Amino acid sequence: MEIYGFDAFSPAEIIAKVETVGVSKARLPFRSMLMLSVLAGAFIGMGALYNVLVRSDPTLGFATRQVLGGAVFSLGLLMVVVAGAELFTGNNLLVMAWAAGKISTRELLRNWSIVFLGNFVGAVGLACLVVLSNHPALNQGAVAAQYRQIAAAKTALPFIDAFFSGVLCNALVCVAIWMAIAGRSVLDKAVAILFPISAFVAAGFEHSVANMYLIPMAMLLQWTGQAGAPAPVVWSGFAANMIPVVLGNIVGGSVFVGVVFHVIYRRPGAHT
Repeated sequence: MEIYGFDAFSPAEIIAKVETVGVSKARLPFRSMLMLSVLAGAFIGMGALYNVLVRSDPTLGFATRQVLGGAVFSLGLLMVVVAGAELFTGNNLLVMAWAAGKISTRELLRNWSIVFLGNFVGAVGLACLVVLSNHPALNQGAVAAQYRQIAAAKTALPFIDAFFSGVLCNALVCVAIWMAIAGRSVLDKAVAILFPISAFVAAGFEHSVANMYLIPMAMLLQWTGQAGAPAPVVWSGFAANMIPVVLGNIVGGSVFVGVVFHVIYRRPGAHT
């Protein structure tokens, strides 16, 4: 029997935990599932807010802004994991419980649909509160300008770029969750989350729930007449970003992490 880290759970133990949690998540009552997903949307939005604040500082070099911005964005997933919330991208790992025959296809799709909706409500709701707080006016309006710049770039992404960026993003997110489950303490989970999440943000990969906050935020700023932008940000641009990013997130999390780990650790004689 191998020893993993400092008393961390082994991969075979992690998959058992993921499957058990997956069954519980899939069978949550509608109201609980929706409310927890609204919280997750707001949590990820908070991480994105923190990231934009760092990126709005023109005195920082490119690498410093990207890496530091990625590190602070990790706050969002840390709150989801530790405080407990339902995040669409993380719940792509429910495919492991589905592959093991513990939940049905209907239960899987029900969870993804409700959680996706709740994440959107939470992220957009946070954006409304942030605009009302006048937070984007910080640094002489540089924060607002950064939101508009980020959103304009995201809505201009070609479909194929957005798709594969979404694949890479959620592969890292789901690996972060997988490793966080291996940890026994909050500190373990924080360390496990920090590096994969900061990596995907620094690399500029696309996270659907973060984009639910960032793009509507830019539209709100546009509607209220704050800051300029390289190009108008509109709902059609939001949809053009979300469709390939959501598809990419599902492939990256469900297939590249969930299905791969299921095949590795659920086959006879698998490594324990």
